[in-house]
Amino acid sequence: MTVRLPIVQADAEPAPAPRKRHPDWLRVPMPGGDGYQALRSMVKELGLHTVCQSASCPNIGECWNHRALTIMILGDICTRSCRFCDVATGRPLPVDHGEPARVATMLAALELNHTVITSVDRDDLRDGGAGIWAETLHACHAAAPDMTIEVLVPDFKGALADVDTVLDAGPDVFAHNLETVPRLSREVRVQARYDRSYSVLRRARERGALVKTGLMLGLGEELAEVREVIDQLAELGLTILTLGQYLQPSKKHLPVHRYVHPDEFAELKRHALAAGIVHVESGPLVRSSYHAEGQAELIRRLQAGAGKIGFASLRPPTA
Repeated sequence: MTVRLPIVQADAEPAPAPRKRHPDWLRVPMPGGDGYQALRSMVKELGLHTVCQSASCPNIGECWNHRALTIMILGDICTRSCRFCDVATGRPLPVDHGEPARVATMLAALELNHTVITSVDRDDLRDGGAGIWAETLHACHAAAPDMTIEVLVPDFKGALADVDTVLDAGPDVFAHNLETVPRLSREVRVQARYDRSYSVLRRARERGALVKTGLMLGLGEELAEVREVIDQLAELGLTILTLGQYLQPSKKHLPVHRYVHPDEFAELKRHALAAGIVHVESGPLVRSSYHAEGQAELIRRLQAGAGKIGFASLRPPTA
């Protein structure tokens, strides 16, 4: 009797390990709907970029159906290679000086109460793109004078004169994300520094701005480290904080260390509010601009009570 043994290829690769499934609380429906499609067409027609698309945001369907989006200026190629971010890295195209007017045209057409503008890092430019930031804000002020604007800016390599250029153009909220705790900052944000980012936030607060930042959880941080950062931000006078779950965009990005349970996000929100931070968005699907459109009235109220950076702060919303 002949026994046939299975043939094994000497150079056969082992079967890949199954990908870790997201927990139930991280599942979202595929984007779609009339509002989503209409906004997608407008973005494409005007040749604009959004961080919603470039960074593969899981909330794009929900936000775009509510006509809430985050415009990304200065192109869609970043000069940095942060290990969490899905925005393309490389040599950017020359500055498009027609972009500020197109951004203003689109935002005015949407008739929004509030919007968010962000950008890629442009370390190839002498001012880090601050001049285009200012042009964009001035164009938006003129086109949509009743809309409040949140800017989510890069660190400008710590050049506070460039930070001042953006502040002088009158954003209603000045945001810059720390992204993670100091211990992990260099690993997560390769060309950035935690202390430099903190100095950008401090400068904006010293100038009287309403200041916002965000942290991702699930990268290996300890909750005690997150609480320590929250306490420092509260002492700084931070206005708005976002806390969300890090999700790995691709195999070349940092892996998810753990999925943080919604109960932990709720506990951190309680801690931040008790520390004195005015508004906190905390949950697995929260991103920097999540539900930002719902913060317009909060922003107006805070600015009316504590002075203002933004141009529209002391005027009531248009009926």
